[in-house]
Amino acid sequence: MFKTIEWKNNSVVMIDQRLLPSQEVYRIYTDFLDVAEAIRKMVVRGAPAIGVAAAMGIALGASDINAKDRRGFVKEFKKICKIMAATRPTAVNLFWAIERMKRVAKENPKLGVDELKQVLIQEAKKIHKEDIEINKQMGRYGSSLIKNKAAILTHCNAGALATAGYGTALGVIRAAVEQGKKIKVFADETRPFLQGSRLTAWELMKDGIDTTLITDNMAGYMMKKGLIDVVIVGADRIASNGDTANKIGSYSVAVLAKEHKIPFYVAAPISTIDLNIKHGDKIPIEERDTKEVTHIKDIAIAPAGIKVRNPAFDVTPNRLITAIITERGIARKSFEKSLKRMVKAGNIS
Repeated sequence: MFKTIEWKNNSVVMIDQRLLPSQEVYRIYTDFLDVAEAIRKMVVRGAPAIGVAAAMGIALGASDINAKDRRGFVKEFKKICKIMAATRPTAVNLFWAIERMKRVAKENPKLGVDELKQVLIQEAKKIHKEDIEINKQMGRYGSSLIKNKAAILTHCNAGALATAGYGTALGVIRAAVEQGKKIKVFADETRPFLQGSRLTAWELMKDGIDTTLITDNMAGYMMKKGLIDVVIVGADRIASNGDTANKIGSYSVAVLAKEHKIPFYVAAPISTIDLNIKHGDKIPIEERDTKEVTHIKDIAIAPAGIKVRNPAFDVTPNRLITAIITERGIARKSFEKSLKRMVKAGNIS
């Protein structure tokens, strides 16, 4: 089984997702600046995986700080956190992980520099381990929504590659399969970065799950033909009212699902919920390199000089979302109440 990311021999090891499915290459990082660049360049992607990578990158950078006293250490540590925070703006898990690492440093004021370095490494490892368990718990909740012989449409990649392991949206699918349910998956290719065709299809085929790849503009046709029973996607940030930022094209799928009376589920950990943002219009949307649209790898598919827009995410309004699946249960409307209760109080279902 492949590993998305791990801490190994005082380095961060990540599978290079840009090369999948043709090559399974693992990159070894010994400098936090290289981890930050790996996040920025999408060697690693998917909100939970970005959070884990950020925590490990911070731990890696902290371990290399050459400071004799705590004051000097904290000054350099803050610089590392700031660099990591500038990598990608939409995925709130990135900032959640950074704040968690900052909190660990703050809550251990009596530790010496060397001891604090070890505590930060252990915290990054803990975030990694917790993410896998969170995904499995999310899968157990979400699988209750999936009927036997269901045909599921998913957009982008919200699987083991987008997390520390197991997956969010694909974790729900995996859990349903593990329960003995016969599941079929339709995977949108997910232009322009093709996470569906390159990553989701690759993951599910490795698991032996019945998977059919379609282009993004085939989703409506499949729904009209009665071939789709349910849609499950992941999320990069969820506003307090349930508006959800996910990979560009998710909004279009949600509109189609509403038209065809198909449930549209979002699967995401509690760390993806941002109660500080009231609605989706406030979620920052990353605009990426235009070459992702005009080229596939290094092959041009558009005329040179054409004007291009490349927003990496869109926002699905809460009215189009049937339910939000988390590790603490299933949030339903009104999301503003259920999400707040879930984040602050604990389990609901």
